[in-house]
Amino acid sequence: MTIVLYVITLIAVVVGMDILFFRHHLGPRLIANIGTVLLFAAFYLRFLKRT
Repeated sequence: MTIVLYVITLIAVVVGMDILFFRHHLGPRLIANIGTVLLFAAFYLRFLKRT
């Protein structure tokens, strides 16, 4: 259940950033989306991953 909420939050953040800041800028939008996904992945691996 935690993973589902985490993915929904990731999608909401990416879409929100696209709409609010990078609507007409393809290059910066792509870089920001990749950075956001990497940040979420690092946070997941550091704090949420169960061993």
